[in-house]
Amino acid sequence: MRLSFSLPFIHFIAIFKPYKLDINHQTLKTSITFLMAYNPSSCSCFHHSFCLLFMIFSFPHFFLTKAQAAGHCRTSCGTIPISYPFGIDDGCGSPYYRHILVCSDSGFLELRTPSGRYQVRSISYSDPHMIVTDPFMWSCQDGHHFRATRPFSLDTSTHLTLSSQNDYLFFNCSEERVIVQPKPIFCERFPDRCDSTCDSASYLCRHLPGCATALGGSSCCSYLPKATESLRLMLKYCASYASIYWRTGVNAPDDQVPEYGIRVDFDIPVTTDCLQCQDMKKGGGSCGFDTQSQSFLCLCNQRSNVTTYCNGMLVFKPFHLHS
Repeated sequence: MRLSFSLPFIHFIAIFKPYKLDINHQTLKTSITFLMAYNPSSCSCFHHSFCLLFMIFSFPHFFLTKAQAAGHCRTSCGTIPISYPFGIDDGCGSPYYRHILVCSDSGFLELRTPSGRYQVRSISYSDPHMIVTDPFMWSCQDGHHFRATRPFSLDTSTHLTLSSQNDYLFFNCSEERVIVQPKPIFCERFPDRCDSTCDSASYLCRHLPGCATALGGSSCCSYLPKATESLRLMLKYCASYASIYWRTGVNAPDDQVPEYGIRVDFDIPVTTDCLQCQDMKKGGGSCGFDTQSQSFLCLCNQRSNVTTYCNGMLVFKPFHLHS
């Protein structure tokens, strides 16, 4: 048997809850069967809007997508707020950062990268960046006893980047493999090779944050890797390394204070759809996406998902069923 029909466009006023339709063949067959069992003459009423309304409001669970509603999107993990573009529940935030952040069972926010999972210490949305901690890096407690370490890396396909405000210190490097020299002097003599120098006279090597004398005579030099591969190469010939970022001090905006950690910068994708969704005059929804197609969804507090904004109109697009 071949059954084919089209449902017309129907617009509802904003007083109805806006649902995004996700109708498949089996769903419609189930609805038709139920209607016919309820009233054998029901199959003749598909040309009337009453039957369409009956189907929709009698079986709303058939039409909801699997994407998260705003009430299901957690807004924090531990003490760290979670806002757009991030989400720790699938379907929340921007698909660019899908599965990037994880809220652990112990309540700690973690960043997932190709080199492992790292605890997130803080997130700033006004100056978009996060600070993460790498337990494999050298710390003051290690002193001159260097542990086996591995280089921190980011997935280059994401919208995350290592901040230029990071400085990297390397300890006990092989001078046969690495150019360990005071950088200003070396750059005057070999300007063409200046970028490959690990500066042994850097400010941070002489003023290690929080533990100036912790190295106990072990060598230190400062080098800025241009990519993850250069970081791996340095660690082949150095005992360990540490990342230090410069945070803004409390006394003045230009007061920079060095601290151990890795600053990771991120982009906040801004679209007209997302701005309309977040507009409080239009319902104040949360920006999300369909977990299957990754297309935009506005997540509303009524546990419904729409493609525009929460106070928008509900639109049913025509569809065809063939069997």
